[in-house]
Amino acid sequence: MSTQPALELRDLRVAYRVRGIDREVLRGISLSIQPGEAYGLVGESGCGKSTAAFAAMRYLPRNGSITGGSIHFEGQDITSIGDDEIRELRTNAISMVYQNPIAALNPTIRVGKQVAEVFELLGKPSDEAHDLSLAALKRVQIADAEAVLERYPHQLSGGMAQRVIIAMALASNPRLLVLDEPTTGLDATVEAEVLDLVRELRAETGTAVLFISHNLGVIRTMCDRVGVLYAGALVEEGPTDEVLHKPNHPYTVGLLRCIPRGGLHKQTDRLDTIPGTPPPLGATLPGCVFVDRCAIAKDTCRTTPPNFVELANGHRARCAFHEQAASMPRAVDGTRSSGIGNSASSSSELLNISKLSKTFAQDSGDVRVLTEVSLSLRKGETLGLVGESGSGKTTLAKNLLGITQPDAGSVITLDGKTLGATLRDRSASEVGAVQIVFQNPDSALNRRHTVMRIVARAIEKLAGKSRDEAEDTAQVLLNDMSVDPILHSVKPTQLSGGLKQRVAIARSFAGRPQLVVCDEPTSALDVSVQANILNLLVDLQNKENVSYVFISHDLGVVRYISDRIAVLYLGRIMELGSAETVFNGPHHPYTEALVSSVPAIDGSQRVRVRLGGEVPSPANPPQGCVLNPRCPRMAGSGVEHLCTSVEPDLVEAEPGHFLRCHIPLAQLRQIQDK
Repeated sequence: MSTQPALELRDLRVAYRVRGIDREVLRGISLSIQPGEAYGLVGESGCGKSTAAFAAMRYLPRNGSITGGSIHFEGQDITSIGDDEIRELRTNAISMVYQNPIAALNPTIRVGKQVAEVFELLGKPSDEAHDLSLAALKRVQIADAEAVLERYPHQLSGGMAQRVIIAMALASNPRLLVLDEPTTGLDATVEAEVLDLVRELRAETGTAVLFISHNLGVIRTMCDRVGVLYAGALVEEGPTDEVLHKPNHPYTVGLLRCIPRGGLHKQTDRLDTIPGTPPPLGATLPGCVFVDRCAIAKDTCRTTPPNFVELANGHRARCAFHEQAASMPRAVDGTRSSGIGNSASSSSELLNISKLSKTFAQDSGDVRVLTEVSLSLRKGETLGLVGESGSGKTTLAKNLLGITQPDAGSVITLDGKTLGATLRDRSASEVGAVQIVFQNPDSALNRRHTVMRIVARAIEKLAGKSRDEAEDTAQVLLNDMSVDPILHSVKPTQLSGGLKQRVAIARSFAGRPQLVVCDEPTSALDVSVQANILNLLVDLQNKENVSYVFISHDLGVVRYISDRIAVLYLGRIMELGSAETVFNGPHHPYTEALVSSVPAIDGSQRVRVRLGGEVPSPANPPQGCVLNPRCPRMAGSGVEHLCTSVEPDLVEAEPGHFLRCHIPLAQLRQIQDK
């Protein structure tokens, strides 16, 4: 293999011009990626990861400019080459896969035409481009590729749309592939399939990969080397196993401590955090860029920029006191009183859902998204809801909130009282009793209102207080959420993602809710901000004895915060039990596939249990057990005839552990222990 790097950044400096002032974003980045190598770039939002990727593509926004250093592709300096040469490189040699595949596809053009356009740009005639498009979709393991070519982007699942984007990116057989958060928002099973695909194609083509992600488990699984970026500076770099197993920079240590892993649970463990926030764009940083948030910083760190310290095996860290990093004090007390767990296990029932079904009418016929779901939730308890996209999690949440009306015969009671089917049928106090924290606080908060007005208005509506009384209450509530009083008068656009989510949580608590639905509340956040939000949610639960329905694709987060977990598939509960039971097994075959798909940050090797094919349409569910066409354990179970003809009931296989499966629990345990 050639020793010439596919990509090399040499002391690269990038600035954005904001209000007439150049604000430095990248502060002398140097890194290289060899052909066939995967290099991971990690760090919090605003640290410069995407800027580094767009700079490597020479695709900076109009207000961005390279102010120093150089970018080399296969030995050629591409820092100042012309537009035609850059366009040629992007067409034939360098490709990028974006974070949001649906936004990267034109919603008005069929998938086939968009993929074919890539081949036409490579000089292929239209007939040949169609055949090549079909082959490209098959290459990324899309079933029924002919049908997919005729669909519009909105008709694709997230995983399928991401495969289409990867197919387009690989059309030119690029020598450098840039992946910017390619699996954020994907289910665990789909994420694993996309990662497998990238891994196989990289081995097949020898493509160099720059992989950007805040998911350190994915980085551990995918990358040979990793660089840790903070405030536009590379603070640690080396072989992935070395850096994540033996971090030598306080920032890397902090990131790893924020992750809920190793069986941590809210009842006994408090997540560590990184105090403060990254410095603002273009801040002057005369010393170490991390000094204001570092637990082991000395006076010299504020005035003298540290050099890289070379460690073993190409591992290096930019810290003058790197020997102390691994043993630096925690930002928070890592233990927690067990009051939450005790109260949740002994308290009375708050929520009861009985035979909840929801059918949507479509031109092609009725589509049943939920089928007779029955659940209960105690006061002070958290119920985790997991499952692939399309399993019915969000529909269930909307029914709880009264946003959508369930089918006749569905009953939802809160604290012994039947809730109205829709918001119109509920009183203000009932609306305030069941609230939600949305996934994206940007779209959930009114940009025209100040933070104070957003929260105070909710208090006026839900608690019936006057404006002055509401503002007094809002001030106390925001202070409880650790939102600085100086920020109460600003608008959401001036806040970080973590602060926006704190404001959103404050608003959801405006009516003193008994139940809060958390719909992916941390999926768009960095691990450091995620740890802060999870700690806040647990503290509020401890203080208010509020219950949560927690929806997330991140199974590590679900395991940490949940007392019990319900696993949904095609609108049915497939497994229900305590968090420990559901994660430790024996599992339902569907749960087994979900859990085995999660990338392990500790490097441990799990046996991957794969589901076959795509999720069936709820408009035409399979006969018998709805999982049977994809079930990894049906063959050889001895009950295949039942699986394909009779839908199993949800039964209590052992105390507190419910399964919807024809295969006996003892047999599942025997299979999964092998």
